[in-house]
Amino acid sequence: MSTPYAFAIELSLPLAPAVEALRAALAAEQMGIVSEVDVQATLKAKMGLDTHPQKLLGVCSPKVAHALMGAEPDIAALLPCGCGVAEPTPGRTRIVLQDPRVIAALSSHADVRAACELAHATLRRVVDRLAADPAAVPA
Repeated sequence: MSTPYAFAIELSLPLAPAVEALRAALAAEQMGIVSEVDVQATLKAKMGLDTHPQKLLGVCSPKVAHALMGAEPDIAALLPCGCGVAEPTPGRTRIVLQDPRVIAALSSHADVRAACELAHATLRRVVDRLAADPAAVPA
């Protein structure tokens, strides 16, 4: 299942190793995970719900964030880009990364659009790097 607002890939890995593979693929592109929410633990603690392992990650490139906020300071409300990782089936993790073109569509500023295109291409390479791993399966 693909969406018009995100890149998606499934890995034949449990959640923790899948996040580490994502972290390495992001680092190769000078990006990183700047925030992490353990959705499974939060839902258990706040609502008493038992769910599969899942996390929300904030993904960012300092270079892109600087360009975006320099062009349009209030765009900080949309940063970092969102990423979800979930292991609904043991040993199989789905990763979805927000397409920065979502942010570009909300702005008429040319510099914002240019920075988002750069980020889009970068995240495409991240997903391609993950897909090259034997643990990757079509999403």
